Amino acid sequence: MRAVHFGAGTFGRGFVGPLLHEAGYEVVFADIDSELVAALAAAGSYRVREVGEGSHQRVVEISRAINSVTEPDALIAEIATADVVTTAVGPRILKFVAPLIAAGLSARPSDAAPLAVMACERAVGATDLLAAEVLAALPEKSREALVERAVFANTAVDRIIPTQDPDEGVDVTVEAFCEWVIERGPFAGAVPSIPGAHFVDDLGPYIERKLFTVNTGHATIAYAGFLLGAHTVSEALAFPEVRSRAQAVLAETSEALVAKHGFDPDELARYRATILERFANPSLVDVVTYVGREPLRKLSRNDRFIGPAADYTTVTGGTPAALLRAIGDALRFDYPADSQSVELQDLLRNAAAEDIVAEITAITPAEPLYRPLVETVRAAQRR
Repeated sequence: MRAVHFGAGTFGRGFVGPLLHEAGYEVVFADIDSELVAALAAAGSYRVREVGEGSHQRVVEISRAINSVTEPDALIAEIATADVVTTAVGPRILKFVAPLIAAGLSARPSDAAPLAVMACERAVGATDLLAAEVLAALPEKSREALVERAVFANTAVDRIIPTQDPDEGVDVTVEAFCEWVIERGPFAGAVPSIPGAHFVDDLGPYIERKLFTVNTGHATIAYAGFLLGAHTVSEALAFPEVRSRAQAVLAETSEALVAKHGFDPDELARYRATILERFANPSLVDVVTYVGREPLRKLSRNDRFIGPAADYTTVTGGTPAALLRAIGDALRFDYPADSQSVELQDLLRNAAAEDIVAEITAITPAEPLYRPLVETVRAAQRR
């Protein structure tokens, strides 16, 4: 079995690579970073160091490493004969990956089993986005026939990959915990063999549970810790005030998840307690400025703050005070090394609160979250 993975960064190497390797796949990495591709090709393998409870070390063998810019033909040939294609490149980069996958499908033998395509991105419906881009890249005359050569399945992924020591080279340090949830339906009973993954009938609730617990909690702690001068997430969580605020935020997201998806409240309470203990792991050097990067994306409509806050107001009829406070902290993330932080601070200085809410969050005046969100922005502008 062969798997082609786009994105040889730390998440690709530290999450997708080990799970595919342990499932018995030859792993072919594709990336645009020529130095990284050369380093991986020269190494032939790399170590994944898991830290925390149950920590140990794994070795992942690399079948090949291909530069997707300078070696497109070689990459297309790999896709044409692969069993699985995965990505970890970021949602905005999927449109650049899609033409290569489309070309691989065009070169794929007509009698080959369908190619399993799964985007392992920290975004809702990332594989749907990739599938649309692949469809658009296929030749119009043969589009219907060629799209049958692939199965596109959405996923939810969860593993903390901290800031890496530059001296580690291609090796990567990760937390011991990981979760890969994949929707079962698109495979029509013929799911790929990946023992480390969990296949479910309805992925939506799992995606939101992860996004609105792990990602929301992680960012809440990072922004609150940044304002208090903490360097890492574990240092931030050591402040009783930060832990209390994170607990309050996750209590609100859990309340919304229970009302919206019917999760068991006790099960969610255990889940968020586990999440907080993961964040407290001092072995994970999770720098708050790295976790807090790209605040405009994190404050967008369907992401970790606005998404659960809007759900909370809709399903409970109340105001998510803890989430709004966390949003206020995110607005105050003034970090000149991050371009989105610079843009955000410029907006706060020069734009009206109503315009900022519309531009960043896409929340409309007709929604119950709109007015408290405008007030939160105004409060950030006064500071």
